[in-house]
Amino acid sequence: MSESNSLSNRYQQLIDSIVEITLQGKIRSKEQVYRMLVKEIESGTGEIFERILDENIQKTTAQLEKKLKATRILRALQTVQGEWERWQKENQNEQTITLATEQIKNADAQHLLAAFLPCLDQSNNNSLNREQLQKLSQLLKDSSEGLDVLELANGIKDGLTEFLRLEPDLIAWIYEQNQSGLGFGAEKQGPWPWWEKKTNLPLGQMLFKSLANNESIADLSNKSYQVELRAWVELILVLHFLEKGLVKWFDEQPYNAKFGQRLSYSTLLIFSVIFAQLSQGFTGKNSNLREGYFLMMLQSLRQLTKRKDFPLYGGIFASFSGENLRDTLTYFDDPLKEVERTQEKARILTLLAYSQLTLGNYQQARKFHLEALEIAQEALDKPCEIANFNHLSRISIAEKDYDQAINYSQRALMFARQVGDKLGEANGLINVGYSEVFRAKEVEQMTPEIYESAINYLEQGAVLAERLEDYQSQALAYNSLGIAYVILSQPSAAITSLEKGIKMALNSGNTYLQGLNFSYLAEAYYSLEDMSKTIYYGGLGMYLLNQIDSAEYRQPAGLLIIIKGKITDTEFKILLEQNRPQIIKLIGVDGYDELPKILEDYQAT
Repeated sequence: MSESNSLSNRYQQLIDSIVEITLQGKIRSKEQVYRMLVKEIESGTGEIFERILDENIQKTTAQLEKKLKATRILRALQTVQGEWERWQKENQNEQTITLATEQIKNADAQHLLAAFLPCLDQSNNNSLNREQLQKLSQLLKDSSEGLDVLELANGIKDGLTEFLRLEPDLIAWIYEQNQSGLGFGAEKQGPWPWWEKKTNLPLGQMLFKSLANNESIADLSNKSYQVELRAWVELILVLHFLEKGLVKWFDEQPYNAKFGQRLSYSTLLIFSVIFAQLSQGFTGKNSNLREGYFLMMLQSLRQLTKRKDFPLYGGIFASFSGENLRDTLTYFDDPLKEVERTQEKARILTLLAYSQLTLGNYQQARKFHLEALEIAQEALDKPCEIANFNHLSRISIAEKDYDQAINYSQRALMFARQVGDKLGEANGLINVGYSEVFRAKEVEQMTPEIYESAINYLEQGAVLAERLEDYQSQALAYNSLGIAYVILSQPSAAITSLEKGIKMALNSGNTYLQGLNFSYLAEAYYSLEDMSKTIYYGGLGMYLLNQIDSAEYRQPAGLLIIIKGKITDTEFKILLEQNRPQIIKLIGVDGYDELPKILEDYQAT
């Protein structure tokens, strides 16, 4: 108690002294006050100083009307308070760095990276910025006798230096290519060739070259696992800050927020894949590096799941090509088995399952969605649970199990209304109506009552999606309405709905829904015997679905082959050529030139 009183008296004297010399005009800057606090306040006694400071501020505030000098005293005390808050923040940062240093020094060699990587985890309140990482590196070098810790320290320092050199070229590659083609898909797109030329890091050069050439990067870590720890730590730092910088830049694009969001999703996913593949390459070779790169994968996925705009109802991103999408799914399958059952895992599985559905891998999609559903229920993540019921409904439709589809969609709709999940409700309404149309068609009972009920659900879903300004759900709603009208042999109504769906799908950036809408527009125009528009929309649908490797490209491809069988090759080419200007606007010259080859490949399979 006496020690506490002694500190109280000392801190009161410190505050009085600062106030007095402030009133005398001897304080020239806030920095002068800050240095006095740093010199006099003992670590771990901040609560005592803060209590004394608060008492002085309250006492002076109460005297404002009675004491003329109180205003000046209060202003001085407020300066002390501001610098005290700064001291607290700086002291906390120092304590965080000191704690991280101790944890790393006490870790065994097999888990050295695992002890360091929380310093990079943005979902961790104690993550460090670049300046703090520099301090950590220096502390580790100054206080360590172990070779592994010294390599880690040098890897951190060199990685930060290398990123500082690369930072001016973080987004330079974007201006070297067509904005509409941005992403990580085709070989000549993305930052990999650009960064390969810019980096001095040998491992970085090999990695970026492998990515540019679409080669396995698991082979890189498998063959280079004996490279010193320092180099692998450098690579982690460079990749971490490249990913962080890209996501920040994409998120800040005011001219097209949705476009930026899609590229942020893709960035987080592709870097997750990079870390996952590298981790797999270390299996059986180096457990420290395998664990470290695996944890980096989890950090990237965690950043994705914590985004407010996490796509529970979308999994295909326009910036992925079909091949890279397929690789993404493949490389996540095994690593995710090692992740504990968490809300984050449920959301990632939901995204991957949706993507599997678009690829036509219904069995794998169902497996992922059922696991995601179970985990979401355990985690009490109701929006995720509802989303998985909705997705399972769509899978059941694809598998022609319409009773099960209605069951899933009705449960989604019921739960969504119970918890006020409007997006889940919109998708539930759409799925109920969509399922009813297909079931009635299968049993040949499309009575007026069933027809009106199904269309009513679909229209309600479209209205709600429009109110929510959710382009993707609107695209799905109008697509479903259009398909319903196609099935009901009402092509004019189908065209009206599908044209709305196209607009929404283009706005959402969902390549899969764009392809579906174009494909069914082709069906509608074919029933009206408009061959030119059938070829136009069929070609677009076929190309887009083929680009993401979706098996559903076969539907428009088959329709185009039927047309080719009804008219001569010359007539077909003339009609295709007539539509060339409009097709090029959407898929470019390369896309247009690809159409005949896709048809040839379709006929060959």
